[in-house]
Amino acid sequence: MAAKQLWRMVPGKLLMVGINLFILVALIFEGYNQGVYGTVSGTPGFIAMSNIGQGVTVTNSTKQGGLAAAYYFGAMFGCFIGGWLGDKYGRRLGVFVGAVTCTFGGALQAGSVNAEMFICARVIAGLGMGFINAIVPPWVSELAQAHDRGSNFSFVFIANFLGIALSNWINFGVRETNIQFRWRFPLGIMCIPVLINAATVWFLPESPRWLMANGKRDEAVEILCKVRGDLQKDDPAIREELQQLEAIVAASHHRRNSILNLFLGGRYSGKLHLGRRAVLGLALQQIQQWTGIIAVVTWSSRLFALAGFSEYKSLWMAGLINTLGIPATAAAGFVIDRIGRRSSLLVSFVIQAICHFAVGPLIKTAEDNATTSPALSQSLGTAAAAFVFIYLWFFCMFNLVPCWLYGTEIWPQEVRAKGYSFTILGWAIGCGMTTLVIPIMLDSLGWYTFVFFGVMNFVAIPLIYFFYVETAGRSLEEVNLLFTSDSQFVKANMNEYERRLAEAGGNVAVAEKKLIYEVDGEDTATTSGVDLEKSYEKPAMHEETASN
Repeated sequence: MAAKQLWRMVPGKLLMVGINLFILVALIFEGYNQGVYGTVSGTPGFIAMSNIGQGVTVTNSTKQGGLAAAYYFGAMFGCFIGGWLGDKYGRRLGVFVGAVTCTFGGALQAGSVNAEMFICARVIAGLGMGFINAIVPPWVSELAQAHDRGSNFSFVFIANFLGIALSNWINFGVRETNIQFRWRFPLGIMCIPVLINAATVWFLPESPRWLMANGKRDEAVEILCKVRGDLQKDDPAIREELQQLEAIVAASHHRRNSILNLFLGGRYSGKLHLGRRAVLGLALQQIQQWTGIIAVVTWSSRLFALAGFSEYKSLWMAGLINTLGIPATAAAGFVIDRIGRRSSLLVSFVIQAICHFAVGPLIKTAEDNATTSPALSQSLGTAAAAFVFIYLWFFCMFNLVPCWLYGTEIWPQEVRAKGYSFTILGWAIGCGMTTLVIPIMLDSLGWYTFVFFGVMNFVAIPLIYFFYVETAGRSLEEVNLLFTSDSQFVKANMNEYERRLAEAGGNVAVAEKKLIYEVDGEDTATTSGVDLEKSYEKPAMHEETASN
């Protein structure tokens, strides 16, 4: 009971700070897990335990990558199971189960005695992280206000790189310890963030949207009043948000919004094209993971070793580059809303490709001169490292946040949590595949690996330009209007958007209402004598009619 009551005694603004800190701690685990394995898997104790080589030499890079990828295999299933659990029994229970599962998986990884046990532990940890990734960002969206959603996401992904940086510095700090402690301690300590989450989640307020959907309106009102700054129940802003929330909850029960329907391509969604949105969210994460970020984040110490640096220098440089990701991700908050999602992504892919094309030849030339001209080799290796740092900065500032934020923006509010599961699925598949193949590529292709990723960045440019509409500066009502063309091309959808907006006299709300009537098989001009222009003087009062 005390846990249930505690949030009521905290000032509203301070409560939102506490919620954001909770989110930060939750996602430190993901960043840490992503960054820790690349170094740990090259230590003699881990190599012997997993039987992937001899001494400090890895001879089975395929198995090395497979052990890492098992984590993402678990996340592929966890995102949908966790999403279902969070919708059925509440966000807090879903996060609690995910945190306990992550703790169990992390402990098993640290205590593994063979590769089979380690694989099982990785799958369990990934399963739990799938829960957290599927529930936490929509929970943030449900508690945050629209004007600060972008900055909230930038804050969230600072936590991701904070975890990555911590993993690198911890690996660096234990490099001289005994061979067992050197790999077991970094894996075991990652349990701390999720243990904190499991212990504190019950002190937080439940999602107002989930409470409304489960007949607990009074508590939902109380939470909204609290997190909006201790407002009164009769405040106009609270009344308007409650009306919108009630409409969203009612619309969420439409058959087009079921998870099965989304899997089957978005049947019943008509001009809303929900199936296309699922593909766009999933594909964007795939695109991001194939642009070389896993090679930089997870295998950065191997990368610097290729450039000719010693083990000592490679380890501290790996920590340094991932620490750079923290201010670089914070910098995203200054550009993502100003230049838009599409422009941010296009800028990043161009610069990332240039960096990869520079890194590969520089590493090759450094290797060729290592014996004959050590000084030149060192200079070339330093130049290669500089381009890696440039790559990471532009990735974090222009690529990381848009790829995750876009997956929440393209969905109607009533189906956002379910739709976001497809973004998490894309992340899990993309990370799993690249984590599996990158150590193989580094062993087999060497510096050509970076040329490959440079090409992949250029391949991404036309995909973003032709298929991804701009969502920055659009209201949630406008987003539906951006996907109404039967064509998948941006130009056709923007033309259709302009046409529908012109027909509605420039009134976005009326255009959205007409679209919903059309999708639901109603007359696009009038429905039961309702004047659409007047119906949106109080928009939320008619949302339930539109969803029937």
